[in-house]
Amino acid sequence: MIRLEPTETGFQIDAADLGPLLEVAPENVQRLMRDGQITSRSEAGRDGDEGRHRITFRYGVTRLRLTVNSRGEVLMRSRITVAPRPGAPAGSDR
Repeated sequence: MIRLEPTETGFQIDAADLGPLLEVAPENVQRLMRDGQITSRSEAGRDGDEGRHRITFRYGVTRLRLTVNSRGEVLMRSRITVAPRPGAPAGSDR
């Protein structure tokens, strides 16, 4: 079961959980994040979605979106292929 850990600034996910979801070896996740190849965005729900958070990870043409509650339990998960980012170097689609 995938679970994110709530922190003071958002959520943290274990590389052993994130890697397979992005088709990346877990030992490479931290380096790819540091290099800006894996990016993330966190959004807090409002109104009817209060208490929910949407965490989006992107690697190449893969977008992974996790919707979690305030305890970090995954409520929904989606993974799709998206267009390469404008100006992305050739081959960045993995």
